[in-house]
Amino acid sequence: LCPEWAIVEGNKGETVCEAALRSGLRIEHACEMSCACTTCHVHVREGYDTLSEPDELEDDYLDKAWGVDPDSRLSCQVVIEDEDLVIEIPRYTINMVSERHWRGGGEARMIWTDINDIAIELCEIYPDVDPR
Repeated sequence: LCPEWAIVEGNKGETVCEAALRSGLRIEHACEMSCACTTCHVHVREGYDTLSEPDELEDDYLDKAWGVDPDSRLSCQVVIEDEDLVIEIPRYTINMVSERHWRGGGEARMIWTDINDIAIELCEIYPDVDPR
C-alpha cells in the first residue's frame, strides 16, 4: 500500500519509475518500462523544468494517457538528475487494472485492483444509485 506522501531517494541516472518500484511504491508499468504504454503516467508537480524534454514517442503515448496535463510525463522516461522532484501518481490509468491499490487522497495514489473494487468504490461514492 502506498502512503499519502512518500519520500523516495532516487539515484542519479535512475528513472522515476525505477526509484518508485525500488522504494516499494507500486506504480503501474505494464510495458516493463519500455515506453510502450501509458500506465506509468505521472504528474511532475515540482521540478518539471529541470528535466530533459520528452521525446516524440513519449509525447505520442502521453496523447493517449488519461488525465494528462502540462506537467505529465511517463515515469519510465523521467531520468533523475540533481534536482528534487515532486511526483503525483494519478489515481487512474487507461489500464484500469492493478495488482495493488490504495484508496485515499494525497500525492501518491494508485488505481483499483479489479472490476469488483471499481463497483464497490462507485457504490460508496454514489450510495443512492442502484448498481443493477
